[in-house]
Amino acid sequence: MELDDRKVKILKAIIKNYLETGEPVGSRTISKYVDLKLSPATIRNEMADLEELGYIVQPHTSAGRIPTDKGYRFYVDDMMATKEAELVVKENELTDREKELDSMKEFLNEKVDRVEELLQNVAKVLAKDTNYATMVTTPQVKGNRLKFVQLSQLEPNKILAVIVMEGNLIRNKVITISDELSQENLLKLNILLNTTLTGLTLQEMNLGLVAKMENQAGEYTKIIKEVLDAIVETISSADNLKIYTSGATNIFKYPELSDSSKASELIYTLEEKQSLTDFVMEDEEQHGNHGIQVYIGNETPVEAMKDCSVVTATYELQDGMKGTIGIIGPKRMDYEKVVEKLKTIQTQLDDVFKKT
Repeated sequence: MELDDRKVKILKAIIKNYLETGEPVGSRTISKYVDLKLSPATIRNEMADLEELGYIVQPHTSAGRIPTDKGYRFYVDDMMATKEAELVVKENELTDREKELDSMKEFLNEKVDRVEELLQNVAKVLAKDTNYATMVTTPQVKGNRLKFVQLSQLEPNKILAVIVMEGNLIRNKVITISDELSQENLLKLNILLNTTLTGLTLQEMNLGLVAKMENQAGEYTKIIKEVLDAIVETISSADNLKIYTSGATNIFKYPELSDSSKASELIYTLEEKQSLTDFVMEDEEQHGNHGIQVYIGNETPVEAMKDCSVVTATYELQDGMKGTIGIIGPKRMDYEKVVEKLKTIQTQLDDVFKKT
C-alpha cells in the first residue's frame, strides 16, 4: 500500500500535532485541520491504514495515535527534501536568517581567541536556544599528513625536532645525542626526513620506508627513530577527541525521557562521553560530508539514546580538520528549528575558523 497525498497530509498533521503537544492525536483533532476537509470517520480509516503500514501506533486502546520511528523518518526526510528544493526565500525570512547569522558571528568572534572556550560556549548557546542536550567535538584530522620536520641544534648534545602536521598541529621534541652533530650532517638529516616523509600519512610511513631511512641515516639511526616516535605522538594527540556537552538536565522537560532509569542512563552517557566518542567516530566514518544527519530512535547506535533523536552537523577548518555538532532530544523534537540552528552555527564556525 502506497502513501497517497491524503495519507501523507494526515501523517504530517499527526506528527506536527504530536510535536507541539506530546499527546496522542485523535481523528477529531485531525478533522479540525481546514485544508483536509475530511470527516472523522474517513480520517479514522486512513489512520488505521497508516498504523498497519507502521507509520503510527496507538499506545493505549482508547487513545489517539503517535508517530513511530518510521513515521518520524518519513517526516524528517520529507522536510529535508523540501528545504533543499526551496530556491526562493521570502525577504523577511532572509532578513531573520541574516540577523541570526550576524548575531552568532559576533558571539563567535568574541570567543575565537580560545578554541576550547569557543566550543564550550557553542554547546551552551545551542542548549539554551533549543531546550535540548547538545555536544560539540574538538576538530580532528583524518589521514593527517606531515607538512615538514625541522631539526636544529639546541646544545652540543641536544637537538630540537619541530614537527608540523596538516592543520598546523605542531609538536616539539628534544632529542639527546651522544656526539655533537655538524651543521652539514644536520642538514643531511633534515633533507632525508623531508624528502622521504613530507606529504605522507602515518599509515603510509610503512616498515619498509622506515628501514630504508634508518639505513641511509647510518650512525644517526637513533635520531630518525626518535623523530618518527614524535610524529606518531603528534598524530595520536590530534586523534584524542574531546567532547563538550551542555543541557543534560533539559531532558527532564520531556515526560517520555524523564523516567528515572532512562534519564540517569542518558545523563551518564552525556557525562561519561565514551559512547558519544564512539558514535561521533562512526558518524564521521559513514557521513564524512558537510551535511546534516538525523538519527531517530533505534537508528542511534548509543543504547541510552534509543528513545531520542540525534541531529548532527559537521564544521570544517582548513587542511581537512573537521568537528561535529550534535543536538540530542526527544523523538518529537522540533526538527525544523534544530536543523536551522545547526546550519547557522555550522556556517559561522566555518567562517570564523577559516579566517583564523
